[in-house]
Amino acid sequence: MSKNNRLTFFIFLALILGVALGYYLNVNSFKDYNGEITKAEARVKGIEVKLLNLKDTTVVQYAELNIQKVAAQKARAEAEKVREKKLEPLTLLSDIFLRLIKMIVAPLVFSTLVVGVAKVGDIKAVGRIGGKTMLWFMSASLLSLVLGMIMVNIFKPGEAMNLPLPPSNADTGIHKVAVSLKDFISHIVPKSMTEAMATNEILQIVVFSLFFGVATAAIGEKGQLIIKFFDAVAHVILKVTGYVMNFAPFAVFGAMAAIVAKQGLSVLSTYALFIGEFYSSMLLLWILLIFIGFAILKKRVFNLMNRMKEPVLVAFSTASSEAAYPKTMLQLERFGCKEKIVSFVLPLGYSFNLDGSMLYMTFASLFIAQSYGIHLSFEQQISMLLILMLTSKGIAGVPRASLVVIAGTIASFNIPEAGLALLIGIDPLLDMGRSATNVIGNSIATAVVSKWEGELSEPLD
Repeated sequence: MSKNNRLTFFIFLALILGVALGYYLNVNSFKDYNGEITKAEARVKGIEVKLLNLKDTTVVQYAELNIQKVAAQKARAEAEKVREKKLEPLTLLSDIFLRLIKMIVAPLVFSTLVVGVAKVGDIKAVGRIGGKTMLWFMSASLLSLVLGMIMVNIFKPGEAMNLPLPPSNADTGIHKVAVSLKDFISHIVPKSMTEAMATNEILQIVVFSLFFGVATAAIGEKGQLIIKFFDAVAHVILKVTGYVMNFAPFAVFGAMAAIVAKQGLSVLSTYALFIGEFYSSMLLLWILLIFIGFAILKKRVFNLMNRMKEPVLVAFSTASSEAAYPKTMLQLERFGCKEKIVSFVLPLGYSFNLDGSMLYMTFASLFIAQSYGIHLSFEQQISMLLILMLTSKGIAGVPRASLVVIAGTIASFNIPEAGLALLIGIDPLLDMGRSATNVIGNSIATAVVSKWEGELSEPLD
């Protein structure tokens, strides 16, 4: 068994063992805590319904109900705090791994992109590659959004599931962010490179790296020294990546055990219809992306997918496409994509080409509308799709980004934001699929742009 296949095997084994341990903990050690949290949530919902039915807010009963609600929320928060404390040994494993990944992503993007752009040479070539990249990204995003819209209209999970709806004024804890064009553009441009590196603002690092790389190429002979230096730095970071990836099975084990211990497998039965239909839609998106990839790359697309097993597994089990970034980059170069293309397309993809997240946004938004019995016309659904297309581009790096974008969008169509409460419980399970799909989408995008540029060589192994 080769080194790569061995690591993939251990990651897959860790995923299964993590689920098994999580289930054991959920049934035995965490049964009481989970029961307390569920009871407290039910009490809060019941009190909120009573508060809505009270027309006069000055009566004594209204104040008493509010006191009861605060007490129930406090009980839930305390039970969650104790549960998190008990899960710390497991969550620590995935936290350390994700921190190690974040530690290497920024210097890796910067060093490889500077070398890549400097080797491309002139700004016209950079513009040409950038144009082809953005054309693919916009097309793939539109395909994902439209597919999400079509599938949710076919399945109609909101109507079929008949879930108990949260009161329309319930607080979900998700705060919508309205990103204007001015905010987005000003956010792209870094005011400090060190700040962008410290906060892992990939898009800002890309902008600075483009300027730095073009300037390095422009100074000619003197720039060769800088290219050699950053080339060496990139190889050192990739070596560090190899060390960090050895920790991946432990991270996968901890992440899976923690999520199953908290959620249990009962959430799968409650939301089985939604989860099944969402993952079916995601699988269809994979097939469409691979089919389009096949039309351009021919049979080599299957070799690419085979190479992406490990990055996809890491992204799926940690629910972070960023965690798979270094390994995705390495596999693309081994596949035959030139370093200058990989280092340019892949970082941009992490801001502009989140295919899994795009599909989820239309699917989830219309699911909430269906749950509340709100009918949106075809024209309204198209305008929602276009709003999601625009707002999602400025939200990269925001925690729970997909939910934040959905919160801001559904409010424009008079759909209660409280509907997000229907999804918060299963969002980590859905995020796993989204992250894996983002890796697939970005790997195909990089290979396709390489082919279009005539820069796709034979595989290295």
